Amino acid sequence: MLVLVSACLLGINCRYNGSNVYDDSLLNRIKEYNLIPIPICPEQLGGLPTPRECCEIVGGDGFDVLKGKAKVVSRSGRDLTEHFIRGAYETLKIVKLLNVKKAIMKNFSPSCGCGEIYDGTFSGKKKKGWGVTSALLLLNGVEVSDNLK
Repeated sequence: MLVLVSACLLGINCRYNGSNVYDDSLLNRIKEYNLIPIPICPEQLGGLPTPRECCEIVGGDGFDVLKGKAKVVSRSGRDLTEHFIRGAYETLKIVKLLNVKKAIMKNFSPSCGCGEIYDGTFSGKKKKGWGVTSALLLLNGVEVSDNLK
């Protein structure tokens, strides 16, 4: 079975600062369950470079961004909402093309956050909520979590 995975969790240097957060235990569980990981980085798919300025959702979460009620902004205040929405829809194309039903996403990310994201103040504080891509995947019937359950 295929599983969508935030590429940074698989060791791909695609995070905003050009690093990754490789999770060896996650990869071991993927192998244990005989899953085939499909690495994605919605921010890159949305046209953003790596490295890039840190971003957070202001005014809500990913569901609110998709409704036009919140924005994704960079630390310097640049509105990058369009890139995050584009990346979410490009990711959804991959999901539909490959008939993926499950996604393991990087928590706290404005794209991939699942259940908890940064609060939009760039202070390191977190709040309940979903990233833009995770929200779109949920709206389209994909099971989204930050680990294999």
